[in-house]
Amino acid sequence: MTGARPTVSEVLAEVRRRFTEAGIVDPATDARLLVAGLLKFSSSEMLSRGNEPVAADKEALIPAAVERRLAHEPVHRILGEREFYGLPLSLSAETLEPRPDTEILVDTMLPYLRTLAKTEEHLHILDLGTGTGAICLALLSEFPGASGIGSDVSADALRTAESNAARNGLKERFEAVQSSWFQNIHGTFHAIVSNPPYIASNVIDNLAPEVTKFDPAAALDGGPDGLDAYKAIAKDAARFMQPNGVIGLEIGYDQRNHVTAVFEAAGFKCVESAKDYGQNDRVLVFAPIA
Repeated sequence: MTGARPTVSEVLAEVRRRFTEAGIVDPATDARLLVAGLLKFSSSEMLSRGNEPVAADKEALIPAAVERRLAHEPVHRILGEREFYGLPLSLSAETLEPRPDTEILVDTMLPYLRTLAKTEEHLHILDLGTGTGAICLALLSEFPGASGIGSDVSADALRTAESNAARNGLKERFEAVQSSWFQNIHGTFHAIVSNPPYIASNVIDNLAPEVTKFDPAAALDGGPDGLDAYKAIAKDAARFMQPNGVIGLEIGYDQRNHVTAVFEAAGFKCVESAKDYGQNDRVLVFAPIA
């Protein structure tokens, strides 16, 4: 790429080549996402503008970004944001990168909230361990009459969640609360949702470096059996729920029976389970036993 300014297609091909040679798992996708993000191009623009030369200031961003990916930093962390349920969300050091499988939790909760909205004047949602605010903000975007609290132990995460609420026009209906589970929570809620840490402590070191090096440990480590967060939520959830409320949880692929047992012991019944795009168990919905 010397002489005339390289085109978008040439830059993309070079980045893809570097990723392929380095053994990146999906080099074509990562190259496209990274280059598109740096150029501020949509997917369609990457095709329609492939023969255009890349501006010098944009080209200058690419080498450092490529090196970061070769060091296993995920593409969306390099770009500093990721879309979730149609909402652009900023990322920070102490937030998980919201992933497509978590959108299934939002999809699964929507019918319950639609039913509640028919009889309830105002829906109130609690997102425990909110991180970027992804789950709560996605639900608020679907229900203009709802309000929500996103809680997290991390001040950094809460600042990010508040920024994301403002960015998506949801600031007036979203409140960030620093809390370990229900510790600083007040009031009752129609829906309690969470994508809590659920990986067993002794497994974390075996995960991909994209996870172990860049995802916050507090958002991953679920204790010796991966169930610490579920036990904490189940123990106190009933005191914070409306009588007709529901709890929606993301779970690990092999945790359906264990998490169900935890909640049944606390007086809840499992009313729905949903699988992710890989056909693994991913979401459970609980309601109080009448």
